[in-house]
Amino acid sequence: MLPSPHKVNKRLVAAMSTYAIVALLAEFTLDGGMIRNAVWILMAGLAAKTYIAYRAGW
Repeated sequence: MLPSPHKVNKRLVAAMSTYAIVALLAEFTLDGGMIRNAVWILMAGLAAKTYIAYRAGW
């Protein structure tokens, strides 16, 4: 069961926000191609890893 929105860890919100900001910066500053796609994949992987660790209670 997901925790209530009021109990979401501030570190989780900060990490997810940072990943989103980096991904958006990559979208608007990098030309289309392999590097931008690699940044998007990296940010998605880190976000998934962070969320899994949060859910596991690490």
